[in-house]
Amino acid sequence: MSAQPTAVPHRIVCTEPATLAPLGEVPVDDAVAVREAIAAARAAQVAFGAAPVRRRVRVLRRLLDLVVRHADELCEVVARDAGKTLEHALVGEIWPVAEKLRWTIRNAARVLADEPVPSGLLVQKRARICYPPRGVVGVICPWNYPLQNVFGPTISALAAGNGVVVKVSEHVAWSGARIQQLFDEALAAEGFDPALVRLVHGYGATGEAVVREGSDLVVFTGSLPNGRKVAHAAADAMIPCILELGGKDPFLVCEDAHLERALHALLVGVFVNAGQNCLSSERILVHEVVYARFEAMVVEAVGALRCGPPLGGDLPDVGAIISPHQLDLIASLVDDAVARGARVLVGGRRLHEGQGQFYAPTVLADVPEGARILAEETFGPVVVLVKVRDDAHALSLANGTEYALGATVISRSRRRGRRLAEALVAGSVLVNDFGMAYMIQDLPFGGVRGSGHGRLNGRDGLRAMCASRSVVEDRFPFLPPNRLFPTGRKDLRTFRALIRFVYRRGPVRRLLGLLGLLWARRP
Repeated sequence: MSAQPTAVPHRIVCTEPATLAPLGEVPVDDAVAVREAIAAARAAQVAFGAAPVRRRVRVLRRLLDLVVRHADELCEVVARDAGKTLEHALVGEIWPVAEKLRWTIRNAARVLADEPVPSGLLVQKRARICYPPRGVVGVICPWNYPLQNVFGPTISALAAGNGVVVKVSEHVAWSGARIQQLFDEALAAEGFDPALVRLVHGYGATGEAVVREGSDLVVFTGSLPNGRKVAHAAADAMIPCILELGGKDPFLVCEDAHLERALHALLVGVFVNAGQNCLSSERILVHEVVYARFEAMVVEAVGALRCGPPLGGDLPDVGAIISPHQLDLIASLVDDAVARGARVLVGGRRLHEGQGQFYAPTVLADVPEGARILAEETFGPVVVLVKVRDDAHALSLANGTEYALGATVISRSRRRGRRLAEALVAGSVLVNDFGMAYMIQDLPFGGVRGSGHGRLNGRDGLRAMCASRSVVEDRFPFLPPNRLFPTGRKDLRTFRALIRFVYRRGPVRRLLGLLGLLWARRP
């Protein structure tokens, strides 16, 4: 949310979170405008969905060329709108988008091809699964990745042949116009109607309209409370939804861990995008044998991090916090932990007040189990250190929240790392690294429990954009018809004997079933 937008009914007033400088105003799209966007996307989808995958993929190639060609400009756009550093914009926005485009371009035709499957006992039939598009996919985005959150589901939806209507977060509405231009240019260049992809802007009512005004599938990324609202609205509209919700990811440091490796994985897991990630290491569970040494390493590293405006001439390590509300939330969680006995070793305060929205890179130690910061999403640049006795204690804490998105295990033992990974409740687990499962596009991405359901990347994410269809055909021409009516006694005897022959276990019983089948067919 590029600084807190002013809640004016017909417009969104956008400012830079890092400087509080004005960016401009964006009109709000009401339910009627959303309905019209969905209708236009549906009309454009008819020709696009009928096109072969190889032609649809050409649009993705155009998009990849545009994203790479304009990477520096796009990094500056999202840095202004979301307050993140240029490096984090490049690594967290451009790279994932480019990699997903590359993977989809290479794999869409294979993944979406008709899939022959066995026809079981019906040897006279051929069976296959088809993957036609759903129609129009509605996407509701959060604010933390203005480019990636729009592109990620849209890439898969387009490859599958859908139209897309994207509700952009009101907090990063300013960058929407530039992102829309990318889709318009790529679609027009390949001879398709740019109405196929349309970004709409507004607050909660606009997002609700995306669900209720004609979408055939909804992809929502955001908080658990808002995810529940989307799920209810989707159920009312009788459409499926994919929910990628929050996380409270554990980061386990075993006593046999390579501590330097653990430290650098932690820094990425906590401080990329100022910690404003659903996939973020929010609970650092450290074995008591190495706790003191690791704590000292973390304090030294975090104390050296620079925090400031991303476009001010310097190259800060940590950028701005998206909104005053989010800044207040981070501060309240830190203050609650301190009131309960946690120690602030680094940071623990706001920075550059009156000039921008920043929270100092922070290290909390000895965080007690009752602290809110161990259960609620922080979404901020805060290292939360917790001492654990053993693996069982670590797993108990790690699996003890309603969230289950990602997790990290640091151990020199491959066997131990695998054992802990299998015991963690999470949508993805990294052993001796952080977050790279998202960059392996063959892997599905998503969570369980309160972190959502459905998957976004890989084969599963691409096929989720399709309405899977079963098709059965005759294997041989001129087969006699299957007759069930009128019912005769011989038919009843035959089906009873057939079931016994096919499904009984043991050679003797099968033989008796065969004899019964032959006897049933007697005149």
